[in-house]
Amino acid sequence: MSESFDIAVILCTYNRCELLPQAIASILAQDCPQVRYELLVVDNHSTDRTREVCEAMLSPSPVPARYLFEPQQGVSFARNAAIAQARAPILAFFDDDVCVSRNWVATIKRAFAEHPDLAGLGGKVLPQGCGAFPEWLTRQHWMPLALQDYGDQAFRINAENPLGLVAANLALRREALKRTGLFSPVLQRVKNRIGSMEDHELHQRLWNAGLQEMYLPELVVTTAVQAERFSKSYHRQWHRGHGHFYALLRDADFERSAGRLFDVPAHLYKQACRDALAWCKERLTGDSSTAFERETRLWFFVGFLQNRLAAFRRSENGGLMREVMAFLSWLRQRHSDHKTRLEKP
Repeated sequence: MSESFDIAVILCTYNRCELLPQAIASILAQDCPQVRYELLVVDNHSTDRTREVCEAMLSPSPVPARYLFEPQQGVSFARNAAIAQARAPILAFFDDDVCVSRNWVATIKRAFAEHPDLAGLGGKVLPQGCGAFPEWLTRQHWMPLALQDYGDQAFRINAENPLGLVAANLALRREALKRTGLFSPVLQRVKNRIGSMEDHELHQRLWNAGLQEMYLPELVVTTAVQAERFSKSYHRQWHRGHGHFYALLRDADFERSAGRLFDVPAHLYKQACRDALAWCKERLTGDSSTAFERETRLWFFVGFLQNRLAAFRRSENGGLMREVMAFLSWLRQRHSDHKTRLEKP
């Protein structure tokens, strides 16, 4: 494949024709005369006027631009289809509800030139035009909003500092993806499902391969947070979905536990009990902000447990009582071992 561009910008969209013009306009208005870039807009089987919007904006575009249609629904399918069509060594991703800053493309090109060892980089995703956030919606609850701000200092991200970068503001080297693979369909967002982990799982593979990424504070995009995301019900749903996808991820460090019940590590049950007790106490004392943080962790546990229970029922293992009795036996042995250690002189 001939590489005729420095950067391929990839914008995947699904049923957001009303937001798409702002996103496309922001990438077509880049101040980067020395950078050759192309734009690929992937329609992930939208049922609204997405095709018409793309045709109206891309045909007279001052930037080489293409409309792609991906019939398999799922953001990983859409991104991977664009990667296959892209003609550049650097792949830059942003979302259909995002506007990139005027120096976005130039900043990506400069950062990769200055750091040839980097596999990827990302930056800030800031809210715009959203008004005041509810009091409970602190930065601890920004993940379901798809916002990102790690401060004003650049830093490396790797296996020793495994901090996620959202694909709403992300650039990757093609060579890194050739080495580790593309976005996983198993953990992808399909249609409007929330809490998915296709971004995080890809970063994990990069880190496990010994590759480096970077957080770059001057790489900025903005987004108008949808009104529904300001509700606690949305955050409960997001964390429940996130628990489901985390169960699919099977992160080795997170899963490490000697005892399991329905293939759920014992430490998750322990943490859920702690969170439930603390939630009751904080509700009684009026500490609503901390109580909601506890509650979201419980919703994560619910999503995780539901996924593993469903898999358990489908497995050949069966035997609900046998599973419970085996777990109780493990608990008794654990208690006995602990008591023995305490009694030793």
